Amino acid sequence: MSPRERFLNALKGEAVDRPCVGTPTSIATTDLMESEDCTFPEVHTNGEKMAKLAAVGHEVLGYDTVAPYFSVINEAAALGANMSWGDMSHMPAVRRPYLFEEPKDFHIPPDFLERVPTRAVLEAISLLRQRFGDEVAIIGKVFGPWTLAYHLFGIEEFLVLTLDNPGKVRRILDVLKEVTLVFAQAQIEAGADSLTLGDHLTGDLCRAEMYRDYLLPVHQELSRRIDCPIILHICGFTLDRLDYIADSGFAAFHFDSRNDAREAMAIAGERIKLAGNVSNVPSIVSGDQQSIEDQVRYAIDAGVAVIGPECAVPLNASSEALRWIVDAASCASGGGLSG
Repeated sequence: MSPRERFLNALKGEAVDRPCVGTPTSIATTDLMESEDCTFPEVHTNGEKMAKLAAVGHEVLGYDTVAPYFSVINEAAALGANMSWGDMSHMPAVRRPYLFEEPKDFHIPPDFLERVPTRAVLEAISLLRQRFGDEVAIIGKVFGPWTLAYHLFGIEEFLVLTLDNPGKVRRILDVLKEVTLVFAQAQIEAGADSLTLGDHLTGDLCRAEMYRDYLLPVHQELSRRIDCPIILHICGFTLDRLDYIADSGFAAFHFDSRNDAREAMAIAGERIKLAGNVSNVPSIVSGDQQSIEDQVRYAIDAGVAVIGPECAVPLNASSEALRWIVDAASCASGGGLSG
């Protein structure tokens, strides 16, 4: 079974020859960047270097997937957000002042897909498809309207609106979901097999009912309109909203180690597959091989479909620790498994 077949079968709950190992978020570490001479911040806006760094996910680490979008801000940057592009030790971020106060002021520029931050992602996906053909699963990435609202309207400002002006929140989500749809379709056409959809309505900031009342209808619409398997990613504690997430229509949910895999599976059932759950901190960063092996085995036994890091790995993580996930999954396999 090819890595691509293994990944797609795992998302569909079909038979796989061994546990699928992959990640829909960044595996960029300082040591990998230096070994490939593909370093931040240039990678974020250079399609060729983005593709080269993404390729190590399979060629060096042995994952079944490659994922070329290493940050969370390329759409916002292409829309004109005030950017700090970071450096080798820091991820890029959106800075104040934010672009918009009213949803009526927002529009998607006609050349949105031709602007450097978005074009780089599309070029990287196309180059990865040329490089791997149908051998390895290529995971693109888009951000949903909740996260885009943080970047374009301001996180504090937007969260206040959820309490003070629900109608305005829904109007913002309605206009921003079109960015998600446009960029998603472009990545599919460039060669993506699957897409991560990051939309950070996390338990660290918002009640579970906010997901139900604001985002669930939008996510159900996105799942209908985007024609490929979608992996939702939300950081932090999410068990309290997983019952709603499971009704989104997405193929999988990429979840944090703060959520017990068995408890998550009990809630998700057959409605949505689970991915991730191996702890970045402390396990991957500290290089705790035994902890990684234990977590991989626990996730497999629980029924997690795609084993991998819980989120984008910290830049100071060791790539050796990322390879241990593959080793542990191989050792835990007793033959063909059901996804």
